[in-house]
Amino acid sequence: MGFRTHAQFVARTVLVKNNNVDEGMRVINRIMSKEGLFERYRLTRFYEKPYQTRRRINYEKAKAIYNEDMNRKIQFVMRKNRHDPWVGCA
Repeated sequence: MGFRTHAQFVARTVLVKNNNVDEGMRVINRIMSKEGLFERYRLTRFYEKPYQTRRRINYEKAKAIYNEDMNRKIQFVMRKNRHDPWVGCA
């Protein structure tokens, strides 16, 4: 099994072309943010008191509910096959 096809290294290896380290760092940062490493680091950097944990989790739940509701409303508004509520007015 080759180095590039090994499961552990597929999404974590960045090939730097023409010594362009900045582009490689951008790619690594994007991979790490998608995997949630920055979020995990931010949460475990300092001790989080239990009341702060409860507040953060409740905030995240409320935000997820709000975002889901807004996405549903946006998708409804953007549908093409809705009937026109004001026929003849344009």
